[in-house]
Amino acid sequence: MSYDLIVIGGGPAGYVGAIRAAQMGKSVLCVERGRMGGTCLNRGCIPTKALLKNGEVYATMAQRAAEFGIGTGELTLDWGKVIARAQGISKRLSDGISFLFRKHKIASAVGEARITAPGKVSITAADGSVTTAEAAHILIATGARTREVPAFPFNGRTIIGSTEALNLPQRPESMLVIGSGAIGTEISYIYHSFGTRVTLIEAQPRLLPNEDDDVSAAIERSLRGQGITCHTGAVVQSLTENEQGGVTATLSTADGGTQTLTADVCLVAVGVVPVVPEAPGLELTERGFIKTDDHYRTNLSGVYAAGDCIGGIMLAHTASYEAVQAVEGMFREDYLPKRPVHVPGCTYCHPQVASIGKRERELKDAGVAYKVGKFPFQAIGRAVTEGKTEGFVKLLFGAEHGELLGAHLVGENATELIAAPGLALTGEMTDEDLDAMIYAHPTLAEALHEAVLAADGRAIHA
Repeated sequence: MSYDLIVIGGGPAGYVGAIRAAQMGKSVLCVERGRMGGTCLNRGCIPTKALLKNGEVYATMAQRAAEFGIGTGELTLDWGKVIARAQGISKRLSDGISFLFRKHKIASAVGEARITAPGKVSITAADGSVTTAEAAHILIATGARTREVPAFPFNGRTIIGSTEALNLPQRPESMLVIGSGAIGTEISYIYHSFGTRVTLIEAQPRLLPNEDDDVSAAIERSLRGQGITCHTGAVVQSLTENEQGGVTATLSTADGGTQTLTADVCLVAVGVVPVVPEAPGLELTERGFIKTDDHYRTNLSGVYAAGDCIGGIMLAHTASYEAVQAVEGMFREDYLPKRPVHVPGCTYCHPQVASIGKRERELKDAGVAYKVGKFPFQAIGRAVTEGKTEGFVKLLFGAEHGELLGAHLVGENATELIAAPGLALTGEMTDEDLDAMIYAHPTLAEALHEAVLAADGRAIHA
């Protein structure tokens, strides 16, 4: 079997890179050891968002139905159907990728891929059979997996990773979550919304520690207000199974004390580690990621890499972008591949969190003169009609020229609204450019306009 390109991995980097190469008229083989779509589609982004929607609907009916004039009677929960819906959505979208492969005449294989020599890939199927394929170019897009903490090894029952958390056969009555990044925070919201008592533990001084300080403070207030117990500046010293069939955790708390917590199950969500295929001589970084140059080339001739396996900003949309850049660079002599610059980050709890560009503390530390425009959703008509007034839009502009430097949102549909500041950053737009737009009424996007005006003390509805 000979191709122009062999892609190892069928996730957001792999399948997108394969399709782009096929669009350019290249023959492509994509090797994936599981179902097409990778972690994001099958064990991450998509099933998580499906469960978040389920949880939002359930929580609204359980807690706010009367507010909307709806009588529900006795509300029941079928946990099996909740999980089945998420799994069904993942399968539907995975099948969609297979359709796109057929449409673009992309070959696919299921198995474990190894690079055995320049331009040669060995594929071992589940039954042990081995086939070999050749290509002038190879793209490694093997992604990453949940990082295990050696002191807290997963057992699939009481100490689990995110994959198990999305497929628990029974809803636990109580859950500990270690790590308040996007994964930990989203899964905390999911289980809390269905009635699980959730305790969220973060070693850093604030939740969502990579976000702007105002955002972190707002989401912590919101989660605490909803009933999620939050411990910040707390480190888990020990985590063991107890006699009751659950887990017991001992924390060192921010005030220097210790605290013991128990729960039915504990989710460990403290980041990911790269997945790297066997490839003799492949150069890695100190953290185990694949080392690449500005063209996404590895040190092996004809071998490229993109997505989470090379580190950087490890998000699905970043991986897709990198894969397209790598493929364009492979097959177009006149093309200079780009690296991700303005990348939106999204957390899909409720209220949602979205950000792009510089945080305020970064600008302060760098001594950059800036101005802040901040506006609350509670003063936006559409947010009031939706009954979702939590949060705000915060925009950061250069003080002298008014260029947009960063955007930070907390609130309903924040993850959709972030596209507008993303376009503004990419297009190097200023506060004057954003003010010149006409924003439809009534929409949540009006909060963006009001934040622009607020930067100069001109907000209309403040």
